[in-house]
Amino acid sequence: MTATAAPASTRPPVHPVDEVLPAPQLAIYGIQHVLAFYAGAVIVPILLASAIKLSTPDLIHLINADLFTCGIASIIQSIGFWKVGVRLPLLQGVTFTAVAPMISIGVSHGGGVNGLLYIYGSVLIAGLFTLAIAPFFGKLIRFFPPVVTGSVITIIGLSLLPVAAGDAVMNPLTGRSEPSNGRWILYAIGTVLLIVAIQRIFRGFIATVAVLIGLIVGTVIAWSLGDAKFSDVGSSHIVGVTTPFHFGTPKFAVAAIISMIIVMLITAVETTGDVFATGEIVEKRVGGEDVTRALRADGLATVIGGVLNSFPYTCFAENVGLVRLTRIKSRYVVAAAGGFMIILGLLPKAGAIVAGIPSPVLGGAGLAMFATVAVVGIQTLTKVDFNDHRNVIIVASSLGLATFVTAQPDVAKSLPDSLQVFLGSGITIGSIAAFVLYIVFFHLGSGLGPAVAGAPGHLVRLEQVNEMTQEEFVQTFGSLFQGPSWMVERAFGQRPFSDSRDLRQAFQEALFAATSAEQVELVNAYPRLGQALGGDAPVESLEDQGTRGLTHLGEQDQSDLDELTAAYEEQFGFPLVICVRDEGSFDDLIRHGWVRMRNSSVQEHNIALVEIAKIAGYRFDRLVADANPINSARVRAY
Repeated sequence: MTATAAPASTRPPVHPVDEVLPAPQLAIYGIQHVLAFYAGAVIVPILLASAIKLSTPDLIHLINADLFTCGIASIIQSIGFWKVGVRLPLLQGVTFTAVAPMISIGVSHGGGVNGLLYIYGSVLIAGLFTLAIAPFFGKLIRFFPPVVTGSVITIIGLSLLPVAAGDAVMNPLTGRSEPSNGRWILYAIGTVLLIVAIQRIFRGFIATVAVLIGLIVGTVIAWSLGDAKFSDVGSSHIVGVTTPFHFGTPKFAVAAIISMIIVMLITAVETTGDVFATGEIVEKRVGGEDVTRALRADGLATVIGGVLNSFPYTCFAENVGLVRLTRIKSRYVVAAAGGFMIILGLLPKAGAIVAGIPSPVLGGAGLAMFATVAVVGIQTLTKVDFNDHRNVIIVASSLGLATFVTAQPDVAKSLPDSLQVFLGSGITIGSIAAFVLYIVFFHLGSGLGPAVAGAPGHLVRLEQVNEMTQEEFVQTFGSLFQGPSWMVERAFGQRPFSDSRDLRQAFQEALFAATSAEQVELVNAYPRLGQALGGDAPVESLEDQGTRGLTHLGEQDQSDLDELTAAYEEQFGFPLVICVRDEGSFDDLIRHGWVRMRNSSVQEHNIALVEIAKIAGYRFDRLVADANPINSARVRAY
């Protein structure tokens, strides 16, 4: 009997992140990333050189070294090797968080090259420190549920918008801010409108390079009107190679090292947000190991930066927005951009041409890109239960603090130099606030032992749960399910519980181990979708359905939902059960329900049980204070 080859269709599909595009597309998309990234990449060495009084030749070398190392770091992050690099379309750049501390280190050690050597010493140690803590930081992922990551991503986008706005009103010839000059505003708004028009009119490849076209067209128009200068091209060297420790042997100071380690800890929080943002954009699951690999790449790139005369590196949020805007998810595009940056780092003249893009044009493109990052954050926050007031406080406080520092950057001067890093940027203070507030509200209870149930002031401890009678246990946890209480009674029989995860699993095991008749009884106990306001519907159903507005639908939406639920019950004999919190919108819920109408009765029976488990999971997270919401969210999502 002749063996036949497996059909090609059986091969697992390649995720868009891992797709290798044709060389011409890689080149075009890579160049687009470079153009979007370039100004942000060179601004750090420019600011530092000005503050610590470096010479012009030293500044040129810093810019070349920065671009060269950015390219290497981006390839490490996007392509990866061993357990280094997150393998997502994340481009690496010098973290802005480090600017103020590096200036402080340089100035306090006499400025000039001597101050620079102390900076490089602290950068090297901080990079090694990041490599060392990466595995441990990755384990902290449970402290970054959607309420934290959504807040951080939104803050990143909102905090970057003023940077783009500053570029949009800057005179490209003098470098001075001129917000009342309509000429620069027209360049910026014209660039935005051109990007929008291209994406509205065209499809496919043209639409995906809208930002690149906007930058090129805007630059050409500005140059033709005398508002773009390329004088630095002629004075630049053709080739410039950065060599290890070009400025001399690094020097070390304890205070400088501590300051830079703090920078890298803060950067780790920002990197975590960027990784989650990119994971959301490219629709790829992100976990603790991904964060660990990303931080290892940050640490390695920072060590390389210290050797090759550059600075601390992190994932660049600007290019996260570009990935969202273009919908090009391949990580090899970022690798191509890394290759171009290496070339730019070796060719000062080529870099000078890119540097000639007028600030208002670059600012216009930035307004479009950075706003999309904020949109990703808002999308993530739609998964948050805002019926829980703790989540409202976390998001509101972190956004408020980030906006305050972004609008009034001089507030950092109210702190000693060594602490100014904490108020150095809205991204920093907002990210820290979201993380700390989540810990305070969800992981810190009063008294001893983990709080597992109840409300503030009336908490139930795990040791109390283990001492409950069956009646008390059912009364406390019966609201996780509708109708019969046999699941809770059987979970009670699995005492003692070692932690809240053990308690959660007891309910899950009881649900799926039940007889078929018991499961049917349970499914039939759930109220019809959209009818939670009627009759004696339990308050838990009101809260569940209220998260997607099913308790106050308009006439047409109510009619559409009634048609779906009636047809479903007629076909399968039991109510349609959907965990509405997992549905992106009302239209998604309706579409999902009609898709399920194609299934068999057996399949729908099992799907209904899974949906009940999801609903119970959300209720458990709301009831149990030391539960792990991010873990349960990932289980439900994937």
